[in-house]
Amino acid sequence: MLEGLYFDDFSPGKQFKTLKRTITETDLVNFITLCGFFESLFMDQIYVETETSFGSRIAPGVLSLAYAEGLSILSGIIHHTGMAFLGLKLQIHKPVFIGDTICVEIEVVDRRETQKPDCGIVTFHHRVMNQKSEVVMEYEVRRMIRRKAGKA
Repeated sequence: MLEGLYFDDFSPGKQFKTLKRTITETDLVNFITLCGFFESLFMDQIYVETETSFGSRIAPGVLSLAYAEGLSILSGIIHHTGMAFLGLKLQIHKPVFIGDTICVEIEVVDRRETQKPDCGIVTFHHRVMNQKSEVVMEYEVRRMIRRKAGKA
């Protein structure tokens, strides 16, 4: 079984890039239905064309965030080593439209020891990019990451 990187392997400045994912109509409909986001901005093309400056329906920001987090996990860097999601600070810069393809650039910005001998805290900066290489979202996330066995 593949292991992710351990706390000991992360250092500020280290960078990673995820695979890409296209946001589809099906993704939007499933998310709206599952989470109850029954808002004209996401469901009604005529409303979006006549009442907003977007021109076409957009994905909810939390859908884009969820997919960005999924891509980050899929990268494998915290596979079996990530212990807890401790919080994030989020900025949305541009909308993500149906048909947009996103990827995430991840950079380690900080790591700190904890009193626990089996883990530490790593802070990552995530830049979510669309197919035009535009930054659509940025967020800083703190995660508890497992240390290598025998390290304290």
